[in-house]
Amino acid sequence: MQPKFNVNLYSFLGHLPWLKKSYTAKIMVVAFLGTHVPLLTLMVWFLTSNAYSVETSVRVLLIALLATLAGTGATLYTLRHLLVPVILTSEALQNYLDTRTRTLPNLPTEFTDEVGTLMANSSQTLYKLDELIHYITHYDELTGLPNRDLFCDRLNQTPSQNHSPLVAVLVLGIDDFTGMRHALEPGICDLLIRAVSQRVVQCMDESDVLARLGDGEFAIARSELPSLQSVVKLSQLLLSTLTKPFSINGNPIHITASLGITLNHLENTNSVEKLLQQADFALHQAKQQGRSHYQFYSPEMNVQLQERLALENSLRGALERNELLVYYQPLIDLHSGRVKATEALVRWQHSTQGLVSPAQFIPIAEANGEIVPIGEWILRTACAQTRRWQLAGLPALRISVNLSARQFEQANLVEMVREILAQTELEAAYLELEVTESALMTDIERSVKTLTQLRELGVSLALDDFGTGYSSLNYLQRFPVNMLKIDRSFVQDVLSNPDSATITDAIIALAKSLGLTITAEGIETKEQRDYLQARGCDEGQGFYFCRPANADTIAKLLNESFHSEAASMPAL
Repeated sequence: MQPKFNVNLYSFLGHLPWLKKSYTAKIMVVAFLGTHVPLLTLMVWFLTSNAYSVETSVRVLLIALLATLAGTGATLYTLRHLLVPVILTSEALQNYLDTRTRTLPNLPTEFTDEVGTLMANSSQTLYKLDELIHYITHYDELTGLPNRDLFCDRLNQTPSQNHSPLVAVLVLGIDDFTGMRHALEPGICDLLIRAVSQRVVQCMDESDVLARLGDGEFAIARSELPSLQSVVKLSQLLLSTLTKPFSINGNPIHITASLGITLNHLENTNSVEKLLQQADFALHQAKQQGRSHYQFYSPEMNVQLQERLALENSLRGALERNELLVYYQPLIDLHSGRVKATEALVRWQHSTQGLVSPAQFIPIAEANGEIVPIGEWILRTACAQTRRWQLAGLPALRISVNLSARQFEQANLVEMVREILAQTELEAAYLELEVTESALMTDIERSVKTLTQLRELGVSLALDDFGTGYSSLNYLQRFPVNMLKIDRSFVQDVLSNPDSATITDAIIALAKSLGLTITAEGIETKEQRDYLQARGCDEGQGFYFCRPANADTIAKLLNESFHSEAASMPAL
């Protein structure tokens, strides 16, 4: 639709330096010229005409000049005041955009002409815009719940007769939410989050404050605490409510959640963030206990947090200080008893704490990114050691190396593997890389592409911790892997837990049907070995055969037992 008017005159005047920044000046100049052009025309006519005497001409010109000046002054004065609504609207818009507080205008809205409509519409638009900005800034777009900032603001405004009211803050987290998000179809997880938020709302009192903190996490604050038992009941209600199946697009989805809880006083505006940190740490502790647990924060947890931070600081320079070691654990053919491969496992010889468990420092390295350089060093060290064993006359064995999720995400992973194989002169056929289900499910298409490129190098691929993730048979068929590794959690309970036995049998049968080699982790007893052997499991590793040891010890072990049965392998 073409506009009824053009802005040619406005544009022309806008190019004049003394009129560029003032709309009022433009109006005044036009009004001045409009009132003085007739006067100038009259003056020229009188000066060039001989019809009147000079005295008469001068008298007429003076009267006309005075009348014109008086009319011009009145016109400019009136125009100046008529322009006030436009000026006020412009200033209101500018103030709203310039100030951090976004000052809303107080413009009159009762007038109905063009300028009155401009003021009313501008005022209404700014109020709506401010409401939208406030919503976007303080509310979660997906659920409509308050976000972290609004949660803190509302909690700081908690009315109380005391100066530091006692408040319970709960942080609720969906268990293994990352793996669930990768496993579910796009959009389904968002619908699930909305359904979870609606159930949580149903469990709350009117005075409670609820917010969504991020992926799979919610915060709840309860300031009216008749007793500690009310917090316990709320926790139990939340966990039991969320264990009931959700129906998303007609399909049932089962989830569990864990809770971290802290009870403390609100002493200042920083107290809310402190409470959230405490509850979040308690949530971490609850998840370590398993699914669907709640855990209260205690000062001892703060000590553990400080220890973790200290360990994290020490880990940053561990590689440069040569404190990291690579140990090796044999993989045994369950039918012949011979060593088929070794797995490289990292250990940390701390300068003051001694040997630090991988369960302590690997999660830290994963979280802060140190696992990337550490993982590359492990791969390089393991390949070089395997090649040295070969040159020393030991039988050629596979070396199995774990790839962390962070490593697998690196764009240069394939090139890095190719470079290490070339530098260590190890044939690709002797390298096996282990990846977990959760690492692959982050981006299915990229995972398939990366795995395919690694296979093209000649490298073998193993799917680690199989059975603990969310990958379906469809995805498994797409992943070009050679081996499945049964997670130790199933192996440990295979003789005592019918469910673990059923899952183990199913994994072995699945691997056989797909033509994959199957390895069981964590074999600790002869009975476990016999069970797995009878079910057709190909390989096994665990303390029953050999504990992880340094390269020299493993070399001696290989010399002594390569052609003997695994059962007669000397214990370390």
